[in-house]
Amino acid sequence: MEIQDQYSLKKHNTFGIEAKAKKFIAVHSIDELTQVLHQNKVEKIFVLGGGSNMLLTKDIDALVIHIDLKGKKIIDENDDFVWVESQAGENWHEFVLWTISQNFGGLENMSLIPGNVGTTPVQNIGAYGTEIKDTFISCKAVDIENQQLKEFSKAECHFGYRESVFKNEEKDKFIITSVVFKLTKKNHKINISYGDIAGELNKNNIVEPTLEEISNAVIAIRQSKLPDPKELGNSGSFFKNPIVLKSEFNAIHKRFPEMKYYDISETEVKVPAGWLIEQAGFKGKRFGDAGIHKKQALVLVNYGNATGQEILNISKDIQNTIFEKFGIRIEAEVNVI
Repeated sequence: MEIQDQYSLKKHNTFGIEAKAKKFIAVHSIDELTQVLHQNKVEKIFVLGGGSNMLLTKDIDALVIHIDLKGKKIIDENDDFVWVESQAGENWHEFVLWTISQNFGGLENMSLIPGNVGTTPVQNIGAYGTEIKDTFISCKAVDIENQQLKEFSKAECHFGYRESVFKNEEKDKFIITSVVFKLTKKNHKINISYGDIAGELNKNNIVEPTLEEISNAVIAIRQSKLPDPKELGNSGSFFKNPIVLKSEFNAIHKRFPEMKYYDISETEVKVPAGWLIEQAGFKGKRFGDAGIHKKQALVLVNYGNATGQEILNISKDIQNTIFEKFGIRIEAEVNVI
């Protein structure tokens, strides 16, 4: 293990923002992680996974620890289910494809989401009607303060919409090292009711889709709407879909009857943030090297040499405009550093 000074993070964030770490080290095992934490107790630290859910607006004046733990294995199974443990540094999409190749069901709708396995519980990532909490069993994490390994059950993670205990009560206190998922071996719970999946399958004359065919449909949809971070810097969906009380939404809907929404409870609705942004006139707009993607208004992009601050300024302009126009507040899903 070698600590490097003034290390460029451009290749470690999917926005492709140029920013430097005061110090940088990659760890490949729990032992290495605990050793680094113990030896650098006085250092301010910053934990880096796949770099897919953050916007760097400045250099990191800290020791950046890149979590590069690899490996996956079956830890238990019966006739119907399999329990799979993945190390935190595994690429999420590659892990999903591996589970599908084993005919393990449950993660296929979350194909092609950028990032690593270790950060998925933090955000409770989700797509096309599924979320991490649907298959999550537990995760292990190292306590930064005392370097002890702790296991978190699903209940202890306090999952919500793009929320978890790791974004709230335990923020900056633990580093996730592995995650356990419970997946189906047969009688898979096929979910094609959300978004365009059914339409994509119908287009290919698929009536009884396999896990792979659902995954391929999701990949095709995402690729048609979302830019590849390797070609155009971005962090996927920049904003959360806002949740609005029905009592407030009814008044808004009278003013904007064409507004799309989804009932999520007896008292709340979810409004597509992408629709709001598009209606506010931001879709496809470009401001220097920063902008909003032409195919998906939820995605802010770096056309080459944008700074994180320039992208942040655009996001704030979008938030303010939408509140002024619709009376709805949208929050960033991406972590702003």
